[in-house]
Amino acid sequence: MTPAPLVQVDGLVKRFPGARGLFGLGRARRTVRAVDGVSFAIAAGQTLGLVGESGCGKSTVGRTILRLIEPDAGRVTLGGVDVVALGGRELRALRRRMQIVFQDPYGSLNPRMTVQQTLAEPLAIHRLATGLEAKRRVAALLDEVGLDPAFAAAYPHELSGGQRQRVGIARALSVEPQFLVLDEPVSALDVSVQAQVLNLLADLQRKRRLTYLFIAHDLAVVKHIADDVAVMYLGKIVELTDRQSLYEDPQHPYTKALLSAVPIPDPAVELERERTILRGEVPSPLNPPAGCVFHPRCPIAIEECEQGVPELRETRPGHRAACIRV
Repeated sequence: MTPAPLVQVDGLVKRFPGARGLFGLGRARRTVRAVDGVSFAIAAGQTLGLVGESGCGKSTVGRTILRLIEPDAGRVTLGGVDVVALGGRELRALRRRMQIVFQDPYGSLNPRMTVQQTLAEPLAIHRLATGLEAKRRVAALLDEVGLDPAFAAAYPHELSGGQRQRVGIARALSVEPQFLVLDEPVSALDVSVQAQVLNLLADLQRKRRLTYLFIAHDLAVVKHIADDVAVMYLGKIVELTDRQSLYEDPQHPYTKALLSAVPIPDPAVELERERTILRGEVPSPLNPPAGCVFHPRCPIAIEECEQGVPELRETRPGHRAACIRV
């Protein structure tokens, strides 16, 4: 039996005003369509991997869901609560249930605060613990993410990248959330450290029954942690299905191109497999192409692809793709 969705996103839209002319003069340019009608659901205790090239809108989706960026349209619910409709006190209370781990483990930590101060701050803000109880909780959090409690006295510059990211994870966990947005949490780390952090996230998910939105551009990383995968291109989701279906039988030509760029450790298979080379560059979100946004680079595009925006439709049970050629 499929678990009920904890997070439901329907028709999410976020646009940013384009830059003005020299010295801020002239009319504003056309808006940047960062997120253009994104919809998905994440079941409780599951992980949705959100993948795509840099600039496709992945991080904006994560931040908009948490209301770190205000959406222009759409609906987001967390456990049946409408996140977009909340304001003031209600939104602050809901923030305990949803947290984020950022990509840059150094930039996301205050260099003037010790690890103890960093982890105790959310406990004080949400009135969960102070004084000796806060110190006890910080020590327990550090132990939970695989760090010696003695690191509580350290500053961020005294830690390695992997250690800083573990502190970032501990900070997100400190308020006991249900839902975490993981915004490329391992892309800035060495490969060996990436595996350790991914294993830690998987262990924490099982232990705490956490729900993840795992944002990444590396399909090889997503394969090891996600239950379902959504592929984004230029602000839109072009394919959405479970992990096994996506990696074994991708439907959308963009997904096929992304997967063909992932190296295979077997040299014989690597030499013989078919590669999909995309032509051109990603179009500007200031001026996206008419019809299917992928058609200028698509190897199987036809004239009809320029006429209308394809719906994210079910091509087989549980597998949806936004392509009229599928």
